[in-house]
Amino acid sequence: MTTTIAASQPPSRPAGTLKAQLRRAERLRKWKAFGLVAPLALFLIVVFVMPIGSMLWRSVDNTELETVMPLTTAGIQQWDGTGLPDESTMAAFAAELRDSRQGGGLGRIGRRLNYEDTQYRSLLMRTLRGLPASLEADADWTTTLVEIDEAWGETATWLGIQRAAPPTTDRYLLASVDLERGDTGQIQRIAEGDRLYQAVFQRTLVIAGGVTLICLALGFPLAYLLATLPAKTSNLLMILVLLPFWTSLLVRTAAWIILLQSNGLVNQSLIATGIIDSPLQLVFNRIGVFFAMVHILLPFMVLPLYSVMKGISPSYQRAAVSLGAHPFAAFWQVYVPQTVSGIAAGTILVFIMALATTSRRHWWVGQPTRW
Repeated sequence: MTTTIAASQPPSRPAGTLKAQLRRAERLRKWKAFGLVAPLALFLIVVFVMPIGSMLWRSVDNTELETVMPLTTAGIQQWDGTGLPDESTMAAFAAELRDSRQGGGLGRIGRRLNYEDTQYRSLLMRTLRGLPASLEADADWTTTLVEIDEAWGETATWLGIQRAAPPTTDRYLLASVDLERGDTGQIQRIAEGDRLYQAVFQRTLVIAGGVTLICLALGFPLAYLLATLPAKTSNLLMILVLLPFWTSLLVRTAAWIILLQSNGLVNQSLIATGIIDSPLQLVFNRIGVFFAMVHILLPFMVLPLYSVMKGISPSYQRAAVSLGAHPFAAFWQVYVPQTVSGIAAGTILVFIMALATTSRRHWWVGQPTRW
């Protein structure tokens, strides 16, 4: 009997073979999963990662001078910044300046040096025309360059070239926030008349933050109302919330301009009721910006809040009230904390979209000075 039972049992496989098969099946499953997401990953790399990476690299790339004048950049980076560079650097500069006429090199270095001072391009052109036809190895190039143009005898001229010599630079990043490096390398603000970006950034953040707060103040009670009303009434109100999505952005913008202009419906109604004597300036200023942007972005605040509030059970708030809490305290301490995820989602969504509506602001604001 024992022999019959043993013979009927299937032969057991070694444990190592089972583990190998399991690992092989697991690898196959992972490769299949990778194959499913590979097209999306490739798409993101091509249209998102690579363009942003290229832009970030170009923001610090500074190889124009090094490519056209490698010997000059190598020599001038060894210069201590006092007096004038040594004779070998002067000779290399003269030789490479003459060779830069071929292949468009002169235009590239002229454009780059003009970022340091707008006189460099014309200086390079005058110097190139004044160079002797043959470059002698034993010539005194310091004297020759100064005779062509006295600017080559000034330390500031060579300091500008030295600042443009390194292969990478923070000049463009600093310029984006109205900063620059001085002659001694310290970071300083640019001249007051040339400052632009910091004021633009400040206005953009103020407007985007203000629009976000207004949308939150209007959207929270509206979403709460939609979440607590009966389904039939709530659906009708939701149609009104979604109505702006059914009309073109240009139409909505033009409608606000028509309503808020000097001869528009709002001003004419206020004058007719005697509240004001003359039309108010409600468009082409910051007031018009807030009106239009809140109208456009309010649904993006209401929808995330509504989706979160719809899943909150009203029994929690009723339980707090039944235990003696004031209705407002129950609402503030029990209900509102459960809506934090919706508040965060709506706030982030509206704030980011408000930052991205710069072109629309020009339609509503008109001249930038009216911001």
